[in-house]
Amino acid sequence: MTDRDRPLLAVLIDADNVPAKYAEAVLREITSIGEPALRRVYGDWSSGRLTAWSDKILGLGLVAVQETANTKSKNASDIGLVIDAMDILHGGRFDGFVLVSSDSDFTALANRLREDGLSVIGIGEKKTPESLRNVCNRFILIENLGQNGKPSKPDQSADTALPLIESAMSKIDQEDEWYNLSTVANAIMAAHPDFDTRSYGHTKFSSMVKDLPELEMRKEGNIVSVRLKRRG
Repeated sequence: MTDRDRPLLAVLIDADNVPAKYAEAVLREITSIGEPALRRVYGDWSSGRLTAWSDKILGLGLVAVQETANTKSKNASDIGLVIDAMDILHGGRFDGFVLVSSDSDFTALANRLREDGLSVIGIGEKKTPESLRNVCNRFILIENLGQNGKPSKPDQSADTALPLIESAMSKIDQEDEWYNLSTVANAIMAAHPDFDTRSYGHTKFSSMVKDLPELEMRKEGNIVSVRLKRRG
């Protein structure tokens, strides 16, 4: 792989498992992370169930991949997506994969892609099992992206994130009580790939930390640090 300013991403979408109403928001999110050079969406387009996705294909530059199920109990789309992912992996062109699905059947695939050193970003609904969330380098909840340009309401308050912050601090080798803010955020993400400040009503980690009365922040030059406030 060549050096690039932005990672080259292969985006594989399970149309059977992701509502089409989130399509634009999903692509915007992916574009903020890297370059979605390959954009494939899988499903049985002859069934009539994916009309909403069909309406999105041309406008979003997606390539529809037809997967016809031979029996009603088997999901041909899952199998086709996995086969393509392995072909793409062995091609060696991409820096990472984005798997857009809430289906835990892709857990083994995500694990296999990471074994080859590629970054795996998962995007799915809140119903996505933890097995898939945790095997990804990062997992993004679709509900946090909103739809039709409108952000979704957070389902947690900022104070519920405090235990995650304290746990991250306890695992960082630190000489004093001040912790680099980015280091803390990265430690949380490493332990909880689905951590997202948008779940707590904030677009940035720094604004969420500032909202917590138990924490104190300071800025020295370009370095922002955080500590637990002294009690008493």
